[in-house]
Amino acid sequence: MQRLTGKIALVTGAARGIGQGIALCLAEEGADVLVNDLPAASFAGQPDANDTVQQIERLGRRALAHAADVSDRAQVAAMFAAAAQQFGRIDIVVANAAMSIREPTLSAEWNHVQRTIEVAQFGVYHTCQAAARQMVAQGGGGKIIIIGSVLADMPMPHSAPYNMAKAAINHLARTLAIELAEHRINVNVINPGFIDTPGERAFASETQIAELGASLPWGRAGTPHDIGRAAAFLASDDADYITGSALVVDGGFRLRMP
Repeated sequence: MQRLTGKIALVTGAARGIGQGIALCLAEEGADVLVNDLPAASFAGQPDANDTVQQIERLGRRALAHAADVSDRAQVAAMFAAAAQQFGRIDIVVANAAMSIREPTLSAEWNHVQRTIEVAQFGVYHTCQAAARQMVAQGGGGKIIIIGSVLADMPMPHSAPYNMAKAAINHLARTLAIELAEHRINVNVINPGFIDTPGERAFASETQIAELGASLPWGRAGTPHDIGRAAAFLASDDADYITGSALVVDGGFRLRMP
């Protein structure tokens, strides 16, 4: 299917994992994509945003890598300006960039708490505000998709700042959906469950990841492509009457939890 032919998308945190999966699925549907992430030096030899760009170009779509820390408002503004200059307009924005430093609340270091919230909550706000301003200014509506988490509702231990941020951005989406409806800008959330990404290796072994995936009702962990397909749907005309909604993509993850 080519539901996004002629559309321009911007995806934050798209060097790998869920963000990369989303960027590739949007490109498969015909969109050109600005691929955001931190500078290549931040990935210490691992694939960076340019790897995602190359994969998109192999699909026959245009792509541009742009390094920016979404917690920095000035860098977000510069990123949107670069996207508008390169592509002329922005039709789809996916606020995906996030981070998590897992610590018990009793011993959590404040700088870790602050950094998690700066990226996972404030970074989403900066991205969505810039997206809304761009879309209103250019006219013609648009699609804003926020990547949340089932942890917005589930109190996962040792993850208080991340849980708090994900709860906040779910409510941000509902608020923006009301404010932007008159401009025909849809705002929705995707709440993934357990997704097999490189980032999970910071918290679990390969054996633990495999065991958790097998324990889910669907019998496997989710993939970035699973989230990408959901994002492609919400970015398409098929979802024009959906706004202020949270789409859970978790293979039944929440159903197995006590």
